[in-house]
Formats: sequence, structure tokens, C-alpha cells
Amino acid sequence: MSKLTTKSRNNLSKSTFGLPGSRKFPMPDASHAANAKARATQQVKAGNLSPSSRAKIDAKANRILDNHRKSRGFVE
Repeated sequence: MSKLTTKSRNNLSKSTFGLPGSRKFPMPDASHAANAKARATQQVKAGNLSPSSRAKIDAKANRILDNHRKSRGFVE
């Protein structure tokens, strides 16, 4: 996963985040999307995130990961 510095994170658009209103779970690339899914699962288990928020994060991450796989030729 590439390093996401504070400066580059602050320059990301709101639509790049899994929870855009709070600018949490940044997903500028496929590796960050996969990581966001894992962290969201952890936060639900810890009681810090609602299952509906996790579903939103997972849906966005899945779109990013599917696009990444298609661009690599792994999906028809």
C-alpha cells in the first residue's frame, strides 16, 4: 500500500472516502480500498461503527476493487 501523507489525504476529494461526511476510510487506490474494508469490519466488531456504515464502505471498496481487477484483465 502506498503511503498516504497528511497533505495528500487533505487534498483528496470527499468522494474518495468511504464515509465522505466525516472523511474517514480513504480509498484513493485498490490497496486502500481493501484496507478500508478490513478496518471497517474491525470497527463494527469493536462497536465503533454501525453495520450500515460498514455496508456503505464495503460497497464503495468493492466498486474500486472490481474496477482495478477489470483494468488488470482478471474479470470479464
